[in-house]
Amino acid sequence: MTKRKIQSCAVSMGRWPPEADAEFVANMEEVLETYARPYDPTPPVFCMDEQPVQLVKEVRQPIPATKTRPRREDDEYERAGTASIFMFAEPLAGWRQATAREHRTKSDWALKVAAHLDGRFADCGKVTLVSDNLNTHTKGAFYEVFPPEKAREYIRRIDFCYTPKHGSWLNIAENELSCMTSQCLKDRQIGELNELQDEIGAWSVDVTSKQRGVDWQMKIDDARCKLLTVYPTIQV
Repeated sequence: MTKRKIQSCAVSMGRWPPEADAEFVANMEEVLETYARPYDPTPPVFCMDEQPVQLVKEVRQPIPATKTRPRREDDEYERAGTASIFMFAEPLAGWRQATAREHRTKSDWALKVAAHLDGRFADCGKVTLVSDNLNTHTKGAFYEVFPPEKAREYIRRIDFCYTPKHGSWLNIAENELSCMTSQCLKDRQIGELNELQDEIGAWSVDVTSKQRGVDWQMKIDDARCKLLTVYPTIQV
C-alpha cells in the first residue's frame, strides 16, 4: 500500500490554534493518541467531515475539443442551489468514500454514519469515529431518525473522538476533502446533485483502488514540542 505522509500543521494551513487552552490540548492529544494506534480492523478508526458546495450549470454548451484546440467553455454560469459532501475515511486501511446530499442536518449525518455501521463496519462491535464537534454531530441526532432502541444500539457501538474547536486540521477526512476538491472538482461546473454524486463517487473508487493510505506524522511528543503556546503554563 502506498502512503501519503501528512505532517499536520495549523500554521501552515492558515489556522492558528488558541494560546494556553487546556481544553484544546486535551482534545488534540486524544486525537493524536487515536491516530498512533496500530491498525486494527476490529475496532477500526475512521474519520468524517463535511463540505458545502455550490452547484452551477453551464449557460452555453461547451465546444468539444479538436485535434488543434482544447475544449472551450464559457465562463458564464447559472447557480443551481447547494449540496453537502460527506467524506468518510479509514486512513490505515487506505479507504475513503465521498457522497453528497441536499442538506447537512443532524438527520443527514446520522443516516450516513448508520449506513457505514450497517455496511462496511457491520461486523465490528465498536468503532472509533473522529469528527469535528459540530452541533449536528451528536448522539441525539440518531434519535431524530431511528426508534430509541435502534438509536441506542448505534450509539453504544461508537467511541466519539472530537477534534477541538479551531482544530479541524487534525481531522484526516478534511485532508481527504482537500485532495478530492483539487483533483475532482476544481474549475468544474456541476449543476446536478446526481452528477456530483457520480463524480465524487468515481473519485473515491479510483483513489481507494490504488490503496493510498495515510501516514500521519504528528505525534503527541511533536505537539508538545512544536505547539508550546497552546499548552497552559503551569503555576507552581
